[in-house]
Amino acid sequence: MVCPAVRRRARVRAHARPIPQQPALKDQTMTPDFLHLLVCPVSKQPLEYRADRQELWSKTARLAFPIRDGIPVMLAGEARELSDLEVKS
Repeated sequence: MVCPAVRRRARVRAHARPIPQQPALKDQTMTPDFLHLLVCPVSKQPLEYRADRQELWSKTARLAFPIRDGIPVMLAGEARELSDLEVKS
């Protein structure tokens, strides 16, 4: 005899639909609303979006966080250091 809960789970799995894959983002710009929510994980200060480099800059922490496939990578280990010239710009 099969438990009713097991029978219910099997029925749900049989009727489950596959999740459609989302296409890659064509416009990979950061919206001001989204950018307003992000802060530097090191200094906790606002970030500056650099569209030409697809990076978020934290001048106080002297770090540039990459944006890959439209997703900001907010890990200090993945960020590159900003040069003196970049910090002053």
